Amino acid sequence: MDVLRNNNALLTIGTFLPLAGVLVMMFIPSGKELLHKQIALLTALATVAVGVYTVAKFDFGNAGKLQFYADTSWIKVIHSNYTIGLDGISLPLYMLSSVITLVVMVYSWDHIPSPGNAKAFLILMLVLQTSMAGTFVAQDLILFFVFFELVLLPMYFMIGVWGGEQRQYASLKFFLYTMFGSALMLVAFLALYWQVSKNGLSGQASFSIPYLAAHGGVLGKTVQIWLFAGMFVGFAVKVPMFPFHTWLPDAHTQAPTQGSVILAAVMLKLGTYGFVRIAIPILPAAAKAWAPWIGGLAVIGIIYGALGCLAQTDMKRLIAFSSVAHMGFVMLGISTLTTLGLNAAMFGMVAHGLITGMLFFVAGSIKDRYHTLEIKRLGGILKQMPRMGWILGFCAMASLGLPGLAGFWGEFPVIVSAYQPFTNTNVFRVYMVVAAVGTVLAAGYLLWLFQRVAFGEPPEEFSGHAPAHSVGAAANDTLHGDEIHHDIHDVKLTEWLAWSPLLLGIVVLGIYPQLLFKVIDPAVQVALKAYGKG
Repeated sequence: MDVLRNNNALLTIGTFLPLAGVLVMMFIPSGKELLHKQIALLTALATVAVGVYTVAKFDFGNAGKLQFYADTSWIKVIHSNYTIGLDGISLPLYMLSSVITLVVMVYSWDHIPSPGNAKAFLILMLVLQTSMAGTFVAQDLILFFVFFELVLLPMYFMIGVWGGEQRQYASLKFFLYTMFGSALMLVAFLALYWQVSKNGLSGQASFSIPYLAAHGGVLGKTVQIWLFAGMFVGFAVKVPMFPFHTWLPDAHTQAPTQGSVILAAVMLKLGTYGFVRIAIPILPAAAKAWAPWIGGLAVIGIIYGALGCLAQTDMKRLIAFSSVAHMGFVMLGISTLTTLGLNAAMFGMVAHGLITGMLFFVAGSIKDRYHTLEIKRLGGILKQMPRMGWILGFCAMASLGLPGLAGFWGEFPVIVSAYQPFTNTNVFRVYMVVAAVGTVLAAGYLLWLFQRVAFGEPPEEFSGHAPAHSVGAAANDTLHGDEIHHDIHDVKLTEWLAWSPLLLGIVVLGIYPQLLFKVIDPAVQVALKAYGKG
């Protein structure tokens, strides 16, 4: 097992530190909202500080090895250990989760959604951070599964309690879809455990991911294909891949802004990370057999997601469908089974987290001001809120893959990698063409959205001259005689503080992508060593 045993307690502290904040908040009355906000923000800040220290201590010359490795007996009866570690694949996502949680806490300072109860809302976000970080550092299948599933509960309650009018439907659909996929994934994990044990590949059975990656490949191809099928469903639902995507638009549309940001920026990466960390290294023969099918579903998702965007009338739902398309690019890169493809896929995960997280932030702030996200009712944002309008335009350009911004490096290398995949070259070259068409459609729906929402004159409804009975008047609009005065203002201080790290990350990674590629590549090569080439 290729590991570096350095600072073994550091990852445990970074993962479970948010729960310390939760413990403190549980003993404070709900009425002390300001104190709860302060504790939650301080906890998130401390978690990021531990993450930054982890990055500082990370040996980038050995990014392909597991670092900060800890292995402690946990559930002896099933040979499952508390095994955690960090390498070049998991480090960016581990940091992304903590940064997203911090900026969401900053945004929530004056954006606690109705029906209030800041205590419960902030506690759920901290629990969510622990479960997301735990998923990225887990190196034992059972431990991975526990963290992977723990993500569901906080998000279920965030949507179901603080969501929109159809929140109960959306939260139940989200929960049932992901639980169904996870059940098959757990069956696959258990079957893998027994198959490896039965073949006598070790003196002791184990759920250790590094150990299974070293020995799972000796299983028969048919066995691998069936095991991969169970994992595929579990991870594909979480991505979500077409045709398992239908829960996503409903969940995004009904979730509060903070829920949408965390869901898009981090939670969708749990499925793609599962493919890279578990399915592909452990079951190489099955991955080769499944690759053309995964690539096919990926490009269908790219086109379907783009066409779905063009059909939307709600801004948030459009952004949700764009995630289906963008995650299609990530899955296409993974399906090539090449170092270029997996590098691009991992970069795409981080870029999508920053860009789409920002788009949901902007959509949430627009809804706060206009009380609607119906595209045909919006317009003229560049005149009423020029800074907000330009931020929306910047994020739209990043999302469509404009060179010089982070989104480009998550799409262009994927298309290139499909030209010379590990297997089925002719099929993947067709996928390459289809994916390239998808980038044109992405430009179409994103520029259409920006044009409709930002250009032109503000609608009379939101110009301060609409009659009091105007359609769409919100309960918290201020009435003066026969006019409505909407609280329309440009970007606030808390929004600037929350958004600046993401905007800076989009630019820095766009200009200097090697900053991320040099971390990811050594670990990707280790993940693909069973394939014999990059």
